[in-house]
Amino acid sequence: MKAASTTATLQALFLRDLKLAQRRQADTLGAAVFFVIVASLFPLGIGPEPTLLQRMGPGVVWVAALLAAMLSMPRLFAEDAADGTLEQLLLSSTPLALLVLAKVAAHWLVSGALLVVVAPVLALQYGLPADQVGMLVLSLALGTPVLSLVGAIGAALTVGVRGAAVLLSLLVLPLVTPVLIFGAGAVEAVGAGLDAGGHLSLLGALLALALFGAPLAAAAALRISID
Repeated sequence: MKAASTTATLQALFLRDLKLAQRRQADTLGAAVFFVIVASLFPLGIGPEPTLLQRMGPGVVWVAALLAAMLSMPRLFAEDAADGTLEQLLLSSTPLALLVLAKVAAHWLVSGALLVVVAPVLALQYGLPADQVGMLVLSLALGTPVLSLVGAIGAALTVGVRGAAVLLSLLVLPLVTPVLIFGAGAVEAVGAGLDAGGHLSLLGALLALALFGAPLAAAAALRISID
């Protein structure tokens, strides 16, 4: 009975956040538009040099995805704190870490997943072959959830803090640098004819670690921020 109640609560919170994201489509699409603009500016600035573009492409797309993911993170808990929802979540009988995980899942679905879908189109600007485009999509599919999970810790620590967006970036970007390195490295390995399994394994390990530890850390940070 308790398990069914917990599942219903998590589902309700997940669907609530999805509906709120649909109502704020400008904010939801802002990260994707930023992603497209940043990734598209580099080919215009560098010029039509196919070899250079192919070498830079994976890294540029990953950096753009990382910066775009940071744009929407400050709002993950800020609006809940403003309207009193966050206090209700803290008082809920459902473990706060699971509630955080439900919110992160909704956030990734409306932001991170959109970056994964848009990435192949941007990769064409850099002349990446099909195998590298496929690896880029796969690495982003593994890496962007880590960005959302680790970003949730920063968002929880900066709830109600003035200049939260800048502070969150300073806290989170150094922590997610390995995701950038392994994600871009997987695509570059395919381009060099090497096995990208090691990079993907490390991305998978980071995802597993983030799934286990980030909700617990974010829940503790929320309690500290509210107190």
